[in-house]
This record gives sequence, structure tokens and C-alpha cells, in this order.
Amino acid sequence: MHGRKWTGGLSLEDNMSSITLASGRAMPLLGLGTWELQGAKCTDVVERALNMGYRHIDTAHMYQNQDAVGKGIQQSGIDREAVFVTTKIWHDALRYHQVMEQFQTCLDLLQTDYVDMLLIHWPNQAVPLEETLSAFDEIQLSGRAHQIGVSNFSIEQVDQAIQLARTPVCTNQVQCHVGHFDRSLWQHCTQNGLLVTAYQPLALGAAVNHATLVEIGAKQNKTAAQVALRWLVQRHIVAIPKASSEAHLRENRDVFSWTLTDEEMERIDRL
Repeated sequence: MHGRKWTGGLSLEDNMSSITLASGRAMPLLGLGTWELQGAKCTDVVERALNMGYRHIDTAHMYQNQDAVGKGIQQSGIDREAVFVTTKIWHDALRYHQVMEQFQTCLDLLQTDYVDMLLIHWPNQAVPLEETLSAFDEIQLSGRAHQIGVSNFSIEQVDQAIQLARTPVCTNQVQCHVGHFDRSLWQHCTQNGLLVTAYQPLALGAAVNHATLVEIGAKQNKTAAQVALRWLVQRHIVAIPKASSEAHLRENRDVFSWTLTDEEMERIDRL
């Protein structure tokens, strides 16, 4: 067990708020999710987001868009070292040799020598977690992944991963949004040094019409979507909303210059 506890320290880098991981490195609290973005459109969105100030891009082998993501990063002109890139190994390739093979494919498609975060993309009960994590540890210790983590792991699975990994398990990426918040999982992860990363943070668009979020947003002169994202990052939960239009990219990015009151946070908690 790595034993390091996340201390919740916040820092500002490139005007995008970041948080310190158990590894000691920083991870931007807001990123761009790329699920279902494909081809030239994906490349364009990634390039546009980076030029707008985003510094965190989330992809996966299963998304079949890593080549487009890599092109977007290159075309942005932003130094690779300034971009936090997350990718994931799909749950049907968690044997040691499969992890190694699929990860090399990820690097080749992304046209990079390393990723910042490598995740197990859903657990697989048919493969010993120890075998999977031995490959992840080796990749991390070689410098080809700066951090490792998991996705869609339960409390029990998180505990098992912490015990088996030789390097810090830094995040658990799960579905998390207003109305779908597993408080016990969030508390357990943070108490044990893992950040929670929220995919589908806008509930597949449902958040933009939620009456309570609209009401709170009106008081703050913000949109319901911005309120939903602010609620997450104010809890130190990393949010990776997908956006394709410039308007939505800009809207999602504006979550760090203002705060929700304790009363507003509690109202949203109760939804």
C-alpha cells in the first residue's frame, strides 16, 4: 500500500485550476472529454480547446479516436509537457501482455512517448487485478505513464488496487453528476489518496435544464451547466465534460473565477 494521502492542495496553472495528486504531480480539475468525438472533428475540438486554455484531454483506446486526439495536440502548438493526457486500457485487454501491447498502441496513435494518466477502463473479474497492476506499475516506473488509476471501481475494488499497486493509484474515474453522486465512494477515495474524476458531469445534457441549477445560475449570472461543473470542482472532483462547439467550450471553462455558497452546495447535494 502506497500510504500517501492526498492533501487537497490547489494551485493555478495557465489559469486552469489544478489539484495535487498522490504522485505529487498536478492534474487540472477541468478537462475535455472526447468520448464519441471522431476524426477531423475530434482533432479540431482538441486543437481549439487547447488554444482556448484547456490543459487536460481525456481519451481511451475504446474511443477509437486517439490518433485524432494526438493530431489535435500537435496542431495546437502547445508543448506536450503542458498538456495532461489521460488514456485507458479496455477491460478485455487486462492480461499483462495485453496491457503492454494495447498501451504501446495508445502511445503510437497519440504520437507521444508518455501519457500523464493511464487507467484501467472498467474492472474485469476474469483477470487477476494483481496481474494487470504489475503491468501498470512497470509502465509507470518506466516513465511512460506519469500516474496510474482506475475507472468504475467500487470501494472494495479501490482498496484492492491500493494494496496491490507498488505505485500510487491516483484517481477513480466514475459517472458523477448532480443527482448521481456516490458520497461514500467519493469520501473513501479522497480519504485514501485518490481523486474522483467525473465523466458525464453534465448528465448527458440533462443538467442544462434542471430547475434548481437554472435558479442558482440566475443568481450567480451563470448557466445551469456552469453551476453543475462548479459544484464538482468545488468538491475537488475533476470534471471532463465533452463539448464540440466553441460556445460550450468557453462556457464549461468558466468555473474557477466564482464560487457557490455553502447553502447552494447543500441544495445541490440534496437533489
